Amino acid sequence: MSDRAPRFSKLADLSRQTTSEGRRELLRQVTEHLSHGAGSQTDIAAFDELLTSAAADYSVQVRADLARLIATNDAQFACSAQLFAMDEISVAEPVLRHSRVLTDETLMKVISEKGQTHMMAVTGRKDISERVSHALVEKGDDAVVTSLLKNSGAKIAPQTFEAVAQRAQDSVALQAPLVHRGDVPADLLNDLYTKVEKGLRQEILKKFNHLSEAEIEDAFHRSRDRLSKQYGAAPEDLATSTKRVNAMARHGELQPPTLVSLLREGAPGRTAFMLAFAKLTDVDFELIQRTVAGHDLDTVALLCRGANFDRALFVTLAINLDGKDRGLNAAEDFGKMYEAVPVMAAQRALRFWKVRDAA
Repeated sequence: MSDRAPRFSKLADLSRQTTSEGRRELLRQVTEHLSHGAGSQTDIAAFDELLTSAAADYSVQVRADLARLIATNDAQFACSAQLFAMDEISVAEPVLRHSRVLTDETLMKVISEKGQTHMMAVTGRKDISERVSHALVEKGDDAVVTSLLKNSGAKIAPQTFEAVAQRAQDSVALQAPLVHRGDVPADLLNDLYTKVEKGLRQEILKKFNHLSEAEIEDAFHRSRDRLSKQYGAAPEDLATSTKRVNAMARHGELQPPTLVSLLREGAPGRTAFMLAFAKLTDVDFELIQRTVAGHDLDTVALLCRGANFDRALFVTLAINLDGKDRGLNAAEDFGKMYEAVPVMAAQRALRFWKVRDAA
């Protein structure tokens, strides 16, 4: 006790120190004594308790110095770490990022009660549980979620990835970090494909190429079930249009040029066109429905290229599906769009999107 008391009494001098060097030296003397084996568990507990009770008496700068020492020290300053985690960000940040003694309960409390800067600090931890990751996605802004996605030590559950993917439909900032992450479920990447820019689409296709048939099958059905719910009720004329397209197929009348005829019928032929396009490319109807509704000519080009439709057919479809009333003036641009799609990449996409018998 005689050795411990003088060292602990140095803490009283902290508030009287006017220089950061003086404060750090006093703290170093105490913390090194405890962390290098000279202090018992009783010593550590006593010091931890003292810091916790005295912290409010110190300035922000002194608390920040204490927090940095505690965050990187081997000694188990659990109580003071939990306290500093809820402090101002200059005090809390090193503890939130580095302290190994913070519990998930404390981190959840931080996420619930503090702001985005505290959450950003949490995303920098070496290990983050699925529970904490989900809370960060629920409460954090795009910058926080981006930081979480970039942290390979963060464990992220499938339902959390689904929440991020839903946000990424409308948030360009989240799209690249989500696609770049290695453990994102393939079905979510499939959902996101039509929303992201060309470079990210190519990365998604490369990931598809490394999937086994079983993984593709599983991802396809999960994606289909989710998108069917998301896009709501089927078109009112789906049943009659299906009969019409099936009859065309039985009579040998369902050929790529038929798409142009159906499209030129306008609204009455729109559902039949989408069904015929899905059947000719052997992909799911919901994919075609999304593509047409979104005037996504890049995906139309990829589908046409992968199904070996000729350039002229794609250009005609693009002019009618463009939605920008550019007409024939854009024909040359559409032709270049078609030619820019790598055939192998298009075929890989169709392999993933290919309709399964179970569907």
